[in-house]
Amino acid sequence: MPLLDAGLLWPSVKAFLIALLLTPILRDVFRSYNIVDRPGYRKIHAYPIPRIGGIPIAIAYGLAMATLGPGQTGLGDNTWKLLPGAALVFIVGLIDDFFTLRPWVKLGGQVAAALVVFAGGLRIGMLAGNPLPVWLDLPITVLWLLLACNALNLIDGLDGLCAGIGLVATFTLFGAAAVTNNTPLAVATLPLAGALLGFLSYNMNPATVFLGDSGALLIGFLLGCYGMIYTQKTATLLSMVVPLLALSVPLLDVMLAILRRFLKKQPVFTADRGHIHHRLLDRGLTPRKAVSVLYVFAAVAAGLAVLLSSPLSKSYERVVLLLLVGLILLGVRQLRYQEFQAAGQLLLDGEFQRRVRDKLRMDRLNLTLEHSASEVDWWEALCVFGKECSWMALEWNGPQGRFYTRLRDENMAAWSISVPLHEFGALRIDGGQESQNQSVDLPALVTLLQASVSSKESRWRALRT
Repeated sequence: MPLLDAGLLWPSVKAFLIALLLTPILRDVFRSYNIVDRPGYRKIHAYPIPRIGGIPIAIAYGLAMATLGPGQTGLGDNTWKLLPGAALVFIVGLIDDFFTLRPWVKLGGQVAAALVVFAGGLRIGMLAGNPLPVWLDLPITVLWLLLACNALNLIDGLDGLCAGIGLVATFTLFGAAAVTNNTPLAVATLPLAGALLGFLSYNMNPATVFLGDSGALLIGFLLGCYGMIYTQKTATLLSMVVPLLALSVPLLDVMLAILRRFLKKQPVFTADRGHIHHRLLDRGLTPRKAVSVLYVFAAVAAGLAVLLSSPLSKSYERVVLLLLVGLILLGVRQLRYQEFQAAGQLLLDGEFQRRVRDKLRMDRLNLTLEHSASEVDWWEALCVFGKECSWMALEWNGPQGRFYTRLRDENMAAWSISVPLHEFGALRIDGGQESQNQSVDLPALVTLLQASVSSKESRWRALRT
């Protein structure tokens, strides 16, 4: 069956018309009841706007698919297996739009939707041509759908951004379906493209209606299911790259958010103003220009995805992948994330290696002091550590008398620190000029020495008696 015959184009036209007519009606109804999204710190809009875009999109897509009918020639079962899960994730998002669910409750609803799809038979299934066992296939399928859902939801921060990126991704997967003659995927994607086009008429800057979680989660879930339909038909290792490229912008955003929050030791679900579109705004771009930049990046990735889906891609697939990696690195660099710049400096200027080396050296000292049998052994272990750190001298006035060791031949100490050891006297460390270049966490060292002496206190006292 030709992918663009009238029987398959009509549902997408129908979805476009329904979304185009229904969106302003629902917008005005919800606005009249004051059910709107109000401005805030992380929000760009300056006045209350209804966030009910998921409703007309869901209705338009559902009615368009109903036009096809399960028995139409050329449709696979996978085209229908995604609908129950999509309905469930839409309901979860709709409840969150109205009542603000806890993050774990919303995540649980998404997991339930993924399990419904998996139980229906739509799943990853194969990886690089090899069938996956159920115990591995289930978590991978669930994680993929969760990633797709939340990636689209997180990027929904500017007028027309999420719906527009979703539209580009939908056309990308339709193009891949056309290249590989995957009719079920083409049938599933075209109605969503029509619904998104109709909705975008009111969602572009300045928007009069927002997607809401119901819309963003629904779009992400459907795109995740489309990716699985594609990989089931072309189960090669390279085929897994095509859905990733189709969702390149939202997936990159969520990966950067996770890495950024990890570096800052923040919870993954913490909201912040560090997403890609926020960084573009901070660089001085207007909301419209920021969205245009992300559209262009998504379109380039889409073109690369369609190229890789071609049967002739083996001759240039490495060039395409290298080009993609280069574009991602260049784009992330232009965003100027301070967290990544700091991490890069740690790696490139050797600071990270120095910190690892110093941490290992401190761990070795702790272990050596712990195994020291007497005060003399403890002192000798500390002297060895002092030589490694280029200290000038060590002095310990304790119950056993005065211990003093000259570690380096220097006339004057550049710095000195005294470590009180309670009933075991005090320890003085003198550092020379060269030792200033040996990075030692002195507060951590003081804590380590005091804890070591406290743990040895009773044993050393017994040896003296």
